[in-house]
Amino acid sequence: MFRPLTPLIRFYVYALHGCLCEVVFTAAWDWYELRDRKLASHTSLWALPIYGAAILLIERLHLHLWPRCPLLARLAVYTLLTYLWEFCMGFLLRQLGACPWDYSAFRFNLMGLVTLEYALPWALACLIAERVVIKNTLRIRLESPDNYPPTHP
Repeated sequence: MFRPLTPLIRFYVYALHGCLCEVVFTAAWDWYELRDRKLASHTSLWALPIYGAAILLIERLHLHLWPRCPLLARLAVYTLLTYLWEFCMGFLLRQLGACPWDYSAFRFNLMGLVTLEYALPWALACLIAERVVIKNTLRIRLESPDNYPPTHP
């Protein structure tokens, strides 16, 4: 018997995906802005629960919107949700003295917690999340532990 991944396992997959994307994005951004060929990158452990929960929310939205909503409308909803989520998480972390990002140097920022300059990268990230990560994660099935062969010492 095969069963789908639990929400906790999907959260884990989504958290790792988000962190990997952030590592790649920050390395690419620093290369573009600073011409830093080391491709060093940075993230925070806070990114794991932030990305895991955000992509789980997008997954739920996707399952609700997919049959009735065109792609561009879904991407707009996902991107708006992403901005709202990033703002709320950043605001909460800032209250704790733990917010790892600050967009104050960007022209179109709101309280340094979100910036419109990232709208296209966020929309692209949401497209990849919907079309690749969520789609394939929901297709994964695990064999029930009852079917495992017995282990012997």
